[in-house]
Amino acid sequence: MHDGVKCVAVFPTPLPDDPQKWEGWSKYNSTNPYERLCLDAQQNPTDELIEEHCRELLRWWQKKLPLKNQPSNPVAQLLRAGLDESSRYLTEARMELLDPERRKKVDAVLAAEAEQQAIAEFNKVLAFSIADGGLRPEEEKALQRFGADHGLSEEKVLQFIEAKLKETGTTRVVPEPEVETETVVAATASDAKSEFLRVLQLSGLDSESMTDDQRDALINIAENSGLDPGDAEDMVDEYLEEIDRKQIAEITKGKGKPTAAVGPNGTSAVKAAKVKVVDEPVPATSARPVLSLQQERKRYLNFSNSLGGQMLLIPSGEFIMGNPFPKAPPNETPHFRVAISRFYISRFPITNAHYEAFDPLHKSKRAPATGDRHPVVYVSSLDAMKFCQWLSTRERRKYRLPTEAEWEYAAKGTDGRRYPWGNFDKRGDLANFADKNTSFAWSDRQIDDGYAESAPVGSFPRGASPFGIEDMAGNVWEWCSDFFEQYKPARKADPHGPPSGAKRVYRGGSWKSRFASLQTTTRSANVPNFSCNDLGFRIVCECES
Repeated sequence: MHDGVKCVAVFPTPLPDDPQKWEGWSKYNSTNPYERLCLDAQQNPTDELIEEHCRELLRWWQKKLPLKNQPSNPVAQLLRAGLDESSRYLTEARMELLDPERRKKVDAVLAAEAEQQAIAEFNKVLAFSIADGGLRPEEEKALQRFGADHGLSEEKVLQFIEAKLKETGTTRVVPEPEVETETVVAATASDAKSEFLRVLQLSGLDSESMTDDQRDALINIAENSGLDPGDAEDMVDEYLEEIDRKQIAEITKGKGKPTAAVGPNGTSAVKAAKVKVVDEPVPATSARPVLSLQQERKRYLNFSNSLGGQMLLIPSGEFIMGNPFPKAPPNETPHFRVAISRFYISRFPITNAHYEAFDPLHKSKRAPATGDRHPVVYVSSLDAMKFCQWLSTRERRKYRLPTEAEWEYAAKGTDGRRYPWGNFDKRGDLANFADKNTSFAWSDRQIDDGYAESAPVGSFPRGASPFGIEDMAGNVWEWCSDFFEQYKPARKADPHGPPSGAKRVYRGGSWKSRFASLQTTTRSANVPNFSCNDLGFRIVCECES
């Protein structure tokens, strides 16, 4: 018997008859003999437990052998080669783990693999830490903690850091010593004032909306930054007076003819950065009140729906829809200017947990090994629309799928970027796509995003769009409400696509996509009742007038 700590493993007995309801059946040919027998090497399983698992798994597969004569049976297609090979692989694993010498070698190999994986993860984090050209003391401390959490010694961590710094020519950032002179103090105070003014501007508050509690909180922020509370009070008053002056000026202008600097929705007109677009008048939009950007943000606050999903405001604006870059795919051209009215969109795609509050039976359709926070898949556009109707009735709000224009605007903003995060690519910390963990012909073997299939929503915060919307590139495609049609070169306001069609559009790419397919302009489409393991959706909530 193998000496060691007794293993307490989760092993459902009797084993579920449906292979979709547990993962154990798919591990039978793993390179790790522990995994073949649904055991955890870290828990040091006893010989009795090894025997028990092997026996139960062999019995399970034996019951499935009649499926070999039913090639059209979906379960037979799912199990495929396992019907012939499982008994051999399971028996080999049992023999390997019951032999002390062979098991010792297996443990040594697994330990080495775990260390290599930890080193690879560490090097990835290290590369991100020095991406801006320097290594700060707090970042180096974080690297030491990361290494310790992953079983790397402090000495090894230091060796890796030194080697990377030498390889890249990066240097450690040495904090400047604090010099208590009047000149330095004055400069620091100036910096603190600039930073506090930026905080005030980002707040979007004015004299009507700022509460006493919010004012006190802002003063505390200023004081913690080194500002005198009296100076901070004066800055708040000056800021509010300036905001009030601007709002009065906007209202006064609104009574006459709008100036050229004002867009069709009351927002600042957006310039098409180095992109020539059709310059026809924009058709009149819905009869919503024309508000400034600040007024919109003040009136339409972000909220969480009844399922706990965050809904973020996308303010009114204009952007260039379609792909203006050379060699753009035909279905992404021509590009044209679009005016969009404000709306809310979910920060993340709809998750398994949220969708199953509407349809509890969907749990049996979940993709293997996915949890509550994974994006829901195996949903058609019709399923997604029924979910929106259910949530609308539940909350007395108007939820629906985003239009293509709304989706693209939420993903790219107004500056014409290629991807939600900007124009740079080929990084594993931005999105979940076909990387080294996948086995497609187009998989990028040089990049590791950490996931073989879908990831829990919010796993790639660095890949957020300009509005803070996450997972708009990769992970899962997302249904839109529009039926597919080729773009037409004309300016539009709140376009909704054709009223009918053979295929409905989805956007954003997925864990199966090559990196280039994660661009904000990428389009695909399929019949409305289509569903698969890399297609989900997110929702829009209309702003009340």
